[in-house]
Amino acid sequence: MAFRPKIVLFDVVETMFSLRPVAAALVPLGVSVEVFFARLLRDGFALAAAGTYEPFRSVASSAIGTLAPHGSSQQHDAVLAAFEQLPAHPDVDPALTLLAEAGVTVCALTNGSSDATVALLEASGLQDKVERVLSVDEVQRWKPAPEPYRHGADQLGADARDIALVAVHSWDVHGAHHAGLTTGWCSRLEGVYPSIFDAPDVSGTDLVAVATGLLALPVASS
Repeated sequence: MAFRPKIVLFDVVETMFSLRPVAAALVPLGVSVEVFFARLLRDGFALAAAGTYEPFRSVASSAIGTLAPHGSSQQHDAVLAAFEQLPAHPDVDPALTLLAEAGVTVCALTNGSSDATVALLEASGLQDKVERVLSVDEVQRWKPAPEPYRHGADQLGADARDIALVAVHSWDVHGAHHAGLTTGWCSRLEGVYPSIFDAPDVSGTDLVAVATGLLALPVASS
């Protein structure tokens, strides 16, 4: 049974921040952002499944190099640089505010680097609403492997049942569920939740709806 969380971990890329700048940088290369990001994630997941690791930027660089080998180094660099310019989705700020006002601690858990995520939060004026940024770099295993979620619980000194993971990625929700976390899925990106994955505890069309659903869950008995 899922309970109202004391801590909510937000996925970062696409959940909190839009890939629009990356999509624009890919136009001269003739590559869609959907194909590029899917390749990037596939390769990160493959590394995790094999028990090996490369950081986000290295995997992104490899992905664009294989999808657009005809592109110049300047064009490839422009795609990587665009990850530093991601704008926050409009539902992020109100969702974070709602959780903070309810006394819930908000953190981020990313497949990217902590430094890059902190920079995005600062550029969007959200840094004061996210208490801590946790990265898979710390365990050298990409989500949705269980290690990042468990590491998050350990670092935050909390039981997994007191933590929720919020994401627009169903694979992230599935991974968090198997690590013992409560889960919230926002349908903004995927639209339909895959039947092969364990269902989220809460779902909504935007992050505010997901946050509202998490706050409505029953409080765990002490």
